[in-house]
Amino acid sequence: MKIAVIPIDNRPICYDLISDILSIDNNIELFMPDIKHLGGLTRHSDVENILSFIQNLPKIDSLVVCLDTIAYGGLISSRRTEESYNEIKKRIEKFKNIALKKTKKILAFSSIMRISNNNINEEEKTYWNKYGEKIFSWSFETHKNEVLKLNREIKTDIPDEILDDYLNTRKRNFKINQLYLKWAKEGFFDTLIFSKDDCAEFGLNIKEANFLDNEIKKLNLNNVKIKTGADEIPLGLISRAINENIKFNPIFIEENSINLISKYEDISIKNCVLGQIELSKSAIDTKNYDINLIINNFKVEQGDLVLGSAINTLNKNIDFNLKTPFAIADVNNANGADNGLIEQIMNLKTDNLYGYCAYNTSANTIGCALLIAIVKFLALKYNTYNDLAFKKLMFIRLIDDWAYQTIIRKDIRKNAPDFKKTLDKNNNELNNYANIISKFLNYYPQNLKYSLPWNRSFEIRIEIK
Repeated sequence: MKIAVIPIDNRPICYDLISDILSIDNNIELFMPDIKHLGGLTRHSDVENILSFIQNLPKIDSLVVCLDTIAYGGLISSRRTEESYNEIKKRIEKFKNIALKKTKKILAFSSIMRISNNNINEEEKTYWNKYGEKIFSWSFETHKNEVLKLNREIKTDIPDEILDDYLNTRKRNFKINQLYLKWAKEGFFDTLIFSKDDCAEFGLNIKEANFLDNEIKKLNLNNVKIKTGADEIPLGLISRAINENIKFNPIFIEENSINLISKYEDISIKNCVLGQIELSKSAIDTKNYDINLIINNFKVEQGDLVLGSAINTLNKNIDFNLKTPFAIADVNNANGADNGLIEQIMNLKTDNLYGYCAYNTSANTIGCALLIAIVKFLALKYNTYNDLAFKKLMFIRLIDDWAYQTIIRKDIRKNAPDFKKTLDKNNNELNNYANIISKFLNYYPQNLKYSLPWNRSFEIRIEIK
């Protein structure tokens, strides 16, 4: 099976993770552009090189593509670039013509531009450091006014030129998304996802999502969906491209809390799980299932390891149902693992472990766990399973999601902005956790290298030489 993927950007979770997961199945041949052509925190993707990469592909079974990468040079660039609608339209039409010659199965996603509720401009335009919270509040109250017909005056001290610039960027991106709907009606996409990232109850992004949703229904486009999330969407689309109606049995650790909403999302954890299973083209079957999906969900409120509010599940009697395959989506905390759960996992045998993930948001984690489980299941079914690749993947997930995100990162954050120097000081501690993970997996990699590719504490790259 030949699959080509155009990732969101060059972050390990968007680039390395895809390669690491698909390496579990020796039958999958993965094509991705060289990482040097993909955008980062401060630079756009080299779109012309990426288009050349697609043009030079052999005939492939599926193309999974982040449309933001083609249109704007990346997800972050979609909020920053000053290019006009016509310039962007010309570029994506070139992509369309090239892609049609390579495959009939194009699974794509495009973001509904987020509205970040803070004054941090790391991933936004420069004025966000002063007006970010005000723009969010203005957007929230304006949309709320419309929906509830409150007729209140919305006052703001955002300069006209800044608000105009922001609104023009939104309008341009929204117009591009409407163009994708037209392409969907023409049959260009096998699947098209509009992703909502960092959502609230009201806002211009929610207004756009509602409009798109109404158009999808009006046009009867069953292959077009709106999903909460971002980074996990390509993982879900890859699952969709390779899936063979695998059946999952979702098991929530906190059964009475399934209607609670995760941080950074606007749907319940139950609906998040159902949505990710639907996106992966899997089925739910609580009796005749192939894989158990264990969701370590939160009891009252989700912790957040970035904000320093960790919640640990200690001494909880969790039935991992070891006689049948299981994957674990650890969402007790956003942005990292549950220490208490890890203690219990480390005492398990790995024979029936079909995946573990605990990165970023609940949707990120669940989408990741599902793809790992699906790839391993199919690889075992067709005798193309690469156990060494699976152990490598689990090693990286545990050292990233647990050792780094849960334990080491808080020390890195304390020593901003010299993140690299602090990471170097923590190498020995990371290696100590690597030894623990190695014994659990019976996998002993040599020459580990740790780096912070975006020179911030949020993501780490773990290379095994």
